[in-house]
Amino acid sequence: MTDPTSLPSFPPPPSEHPLRGRVLDALIDEGFGPNIDDDGDVAFTVQDQQLFVRCMEGDFTVMRVFGQWQIGDDVPQDALTRLMACNELTLRLNVVKAGIANETLVVTGEHVVGPDTDIKGLLVVTTQLVLSAVHLWHETIMGRAQGETNETEQS
Repeated sequence: MTDPTSLPSFPPPPSEHPLRGRVLDALIDEGFGPNIDDDGDVAFTVQDQQLFVRCMEGDFTVMRVFGQWQIGDDVPQDALTRLMACNELTLRLNVVKAGIANETLVVTGEHVVGPDTDIKGLLVVTTQLVLSAVHLWHETIMGRAQGETNETEQS
């Protein structure tokens, strides 16, 4: 008899996590080849970017699409400037939120979903919103840095 701990780890049946099963199905249909990470999130890659979907089921079922990006050395190091760019982005866009955690930009899009929600459509739109928001954050913060450089040069 083989050791049961040596068997492969299969995801739980969809009935145990119905939203996660729907998310996996939608991402597979779109050709993204998702898998489940150690935190139980659905991980997938789009446009060479690693994204995740966290499915939270309870009184309200919430689907969070998110990604994390290490902030490069070319970005201003001032925490207030970084957070102001996050705030501007969050206020400007619907659905998307941005924050900074340990030198990492985190961008999320969250939805309350029901049994009849078009998960595939929501995933496609939210994925594009998250990726667009990352570019917009970078443009915003670099624009701020450029504006500060121009002000310093004029002084």
